[in-house]
Formats: sequence, C-alpha cells, structure tokens
Amino acid sequence: MDTRRLQLLLALSRLGSMREVAETYHLTTSTVSQQIAALARETGVQLIEPEGRRVRLTPAGRRLADHAVTILAAIDTARLDLDPDAEPAGVVRVGGFATGIRVSLLPMVADLADTYPRVELVISEYEPIEAFELLSDDNLDLALTYDYNLAPASPGPLLETEPLWSITWGLGVPEHFPDGPADLRAYAEHTWIVNSRNTADETAVRTLAALAGFTPRIAHQIDSLDLVEDLIVAGYGVGLLPLGRPTRPGVKVIPMPEPQPLLTAYAVTRRGRAIWPPLRAVLERMRPPPGQPLPRVSWPRPQAR
Repeated sequence: MDTRRLQLLLALSRLGSMREVAETYHLTTSTVSQQIAALARETGVQLIEPEGRRVRLTPAGRRLADHAVTILAAIDTARLDLDPDAEPAGVVRVGGFATGIRVSLLPMVADLADTYPRVELVISEYEPIEAFELLSDDNLDLALTYDYNLAPASPGPLLETEPLWSITWGLGVPEHFPDGPADLRAYAEHTWIVNSRNTADETAVRTLAALAGFTPRIAHQIDSLDLVEDLIVAGYGVGLLPLGRPTRPGVKVIPMPEPQPLLTAYAVTRRGRAIWPPLRAVLERMRPPPGQPLPRVSWPRPQAR
C-alpha cells in the first residue's frame, strides 16, 4: 500500500475536496483522483462516492483514513528513530478550554516555532465533552480538557490522558459576604451559577450541596468567568471560581470546606497517536517534570486593554 496515497486520502478526509488536496500537495486534481482510485484498487474497496459536484469518503474510506493516521505516525516515528536529524513537520490540531490553552499551550508556542519551524499549530476553543468527541472522530490531534475531583471525566477507551496541572476552586460571593471557609448550608437558599457547556461544574456543585444537606437551586448557566462575576455583583447568585484568580471589584472567592473542589487539566490524545513526532514535540513541552507533584498554577485573568 503506497503511503503517499494514504496521505492524500487522509487529506481528503480532513479537507473535504479534491481541489483543496491538490492545492495543498501541489498536484493536479486529476492526479489526486488517480492516486485515490489506485489506492481503492490496492485495498479492493470503494473509498469515495459522489456527493453533488464533490466527493465524500465511503464508510470504508473513513475507516482507512483513520488507519492512515496511525500508519503514517508509525512511519514518521520509524524515520525519526533511524535518522536522529529528522525534523518533526506537520499540522497539529489543538482544541481545548481557554485557560488550558493560555496556561499550557501559548507559553511554549515561540520555543516550538524556533525549534521546529515546520510544525504548525491550529488552535480552537472547546469544552471537554466537545473535545472528546472531536478527538474520537479524528477531527483533533490534541485536546486540553479538565475535570473536578468531585466530577471525574470519562474520556473513553480510544483516548489517553496526561495530567498537566491543577488548581483549587472556591465559592465566588459578593464582597460584603462573610469570609470563608464557606458554610455551604448558609447558601442553601441562594441561586447558583454553573457552566453551560460542561456538566462537570454542575455535578461538583450538586455534590457539594448534597454533602451539606440541600439541593442547590441552579438558575444560570454561564461559560465566561467574567460574566459569572458580573452576575454575582448584580445579586443573581453564587458560583464556583478559582482561588487565587484576580476578581473584579465587588466579588471575592472564599475557601470551601472539605472536600475542596480541585480542577485538574489534561492533555488528551487518541491512543497510540502521541508518538507522532509533531504531536510529541508539543506534548514534551507541556508535561510537568517527571517525579514531581502536579503544578498548582495561577488561573490567568485576561486584562482589558
């Protein structure tokens, strides 16, 4: 099986058109079509089918494209092992939550570009559940996700996770409220604010409330922590916020009773893909030092300009 043809099939699965594949590899559309037809003859199955004026991969074509990622990664790894001067090259598609990108990815982008100029990053923002699905469908190479000790995630058997760092969360309340540690029973009649796109936040809140003996009244679902703070100041409720993160005037974050909510960030890849040289180069710069506890990072707050 010709690996060059596998590359073209994989590119077609990601780009969606023969013309874009031809432009990417500096070929003619006819050449791309001929190479994929030859690959179909080699495998003995139909790999593409018409879809209007375009083509799409058949189920067999999608399965072969999925295998192609692993095959091409293994070939790249073999080349790297045999040639110590080989340089990682390729596009690494990264998706994750905003703070994970700021803390784990952006600080090493300049060094990565200087060391491996042929490695390109494509970055998108997703919540963990979205990122797991995209990874499983091979629409991402790397996901930066998180969970809470009170609401552990279940990425699935296709995926591998590596913990990167952690941070303790507290209770965000109006500034005039009593200082902590918070007695959650005092907040049983308050409205609670949780995340709208990831259920881990709500699960953690419900677990803490259950331990304190009440069911929380959840009325607001907000992704932006800045907006959560605005709602707290306006008197619309209370919610979880990272301890140590600077807050806007009128809001403070007080410690929680045990068990304190602990958020852990992870690098997540498809099983077996972390050996692909461009992805490995990214992961090596993210991993905490071996044999040491996970770093407890400061949650960055973007400053208005």
